[in-house]
Amino acid sequence: MARRPASPKRLSAASLASLGADRLGDLLMQAADGDALLKRRLRLVLAAEAGVEPLTAELDKRLTALAVGRVRVSWRKRPDLLRDLDMLRRAVIEDLAPAAPVAALDRMIDWFDLFRGLTLRVKDPRGDMTAAFEAAAPDLWTAAQAALSDPAAIGRLAAAIERHPLDYARWIGAAGEALTPALARTLLAALQANSGVRGLRPAIRRLADRAEDLDLWLSLATPDEKGAPDFAAAAARRLLTAGRVIEARQALEAALKPTAANRRFTFGRSPSAGPPPLTLAWEAASIDLLEAEGRKGEAQDLRWAMFERDLSAPALRTYLSRLPDFDDVEALDRALAHAAAYADFEAALGFLMDWPAHREAAALVERRVREVRSPLAMKSDWAARLAQKYPEAAERLLAAF
Repeated sequence: MARRPASPKRLSAASLASLGADRLGDLLMQAADGDALLKRRLRLVLAAEAGVEPLTAELDKRLTALAVGRVRVSWRKRPDLLRDLDMLRRAVIEDLAPAAPVAALDRMIDWFDLFRGLTLRVKDPRGDMTAAFEAAAPDLWTAAQAALSDPAAIGRLAAAIERHPLDYARWIGAAGEALTPALARTLLAALQANSGVRGLRPAIRRLADRAEDLDLWLSLATPDEKGAPDFAAAAARRLLTAGRVIEARQALEAALKPTAANRRFTFGRSPSAGPPPLTLAWEAASIDLLEAEGRKGEAQDLRWAMFERDLSAPALRTYLSRLPDFDDVEALDRALAHAAAYADFEAALGFLMDWPAHREAAALVERRVREVRSPLAMKSDWAARLAQKYPEAAERLLAAF
């Protein structure tokens, strides 16, 4: 069967291929004459076709040019720079890494080394460049994992972390699943020999977390951090996962004792002023701890208290899931009644709409819509969801302040 020619009206890979290699080559050269990025991309593609050495040479040339550049980059030129960086990263990961993983890791290290210098000369008020480097972090750790069997390559990565420890702490946090426990442990072994490097503690701590080395992670916490409710919650959760229930209790209670060390978390209170304000994370961790200690009734009481205070849907759902059959129906009716009487009209309506409990939400609008004193951000969305079954309530909500 004869192949139908590509439509001349549609720009696609198939229609362009029908032009033939010679014609496409001419068009690309014409386009590249006025587009420096396209020209660089074509050089990288040709170098990749030629082999590892030509590709590494082409990458090194551009990476070096970016590293030694001193010209300031305006906000108008920033998008081109970001596309240039992305093009280089993709060439390393997609073209070089499959054939030469160690060489790819070295180029990724060079790529991330560009960050500090670029921040000094690129006008980036929206943080686009910072976001681009964070988004690329998984590629760095994927490249490192592929080169894990080469101690010298991992040593060079450890040296890069020592050069820019605070930047790498952020990129470790953005690694996702790409930074494996095995890789984290290998890097820790290389870094701890030079643990006196200034500013290295945050990076080591994040690596310890990735390496599942709980004792090292805990040992790196300052007295100030140990008194912070959010840190206490994070420590308690990790200890509970490890089955260390008594230590989890101690970690949580450390945030209940105001001292000079945790003064910024306790608003300058003296030790005699009572416990500091706690956080939702601390309270959620304390519930998990009560469960682990076998104090299930107290855990349920705290879940209900959190729901009553904040209309916390997660707390209520967990509370209901722990109740015997049929008891949960009665408890849900009680919870919806509490939500309908909640002092903050917007919070009450938001809870009922999201649960969802639209009948109760419509009744709330009919009964309390006069309490609206400021614009409701979700008003149009809520009214649209109510309109099908409760049109009068939807109209009254739309007419509110």
